Amino acid sequence: MAFTHNPDIFPELPKHISLTIAGHTHGGQVYLPFIGRPIVPSHYGQRYAIGHIDEDGKNLYVSPGVGTSIFPVRFLVPPEVTLLSITSG
Repeated sequence: MAFTHNPDIFPELPKHISLTIAGHTHGGQVYLPFIGRPIVPSHYGQRYAIGHIDEDGKNLYVSPGVGTSIFPVRFLVPPEVTLLSITSG
């Protein structure tokens, strides 16, 4: 398991790290129906913006968090504190 502020490191992590938890993107802060998240503070755009991402058997969870980063506003991306329950498969 790995904890990181920025989910952009996810593709570079070794395969033996099966779960990574991050929270940097703030869920993109703004979600526009039919358009998506126009600005996400990530080199990967919306790819790692929010929620659970499963790539090549590795898992990333990006919490939308409670703050803001680029603009001091959130629209259709409510702040949240995330509680994850992790169980063995």
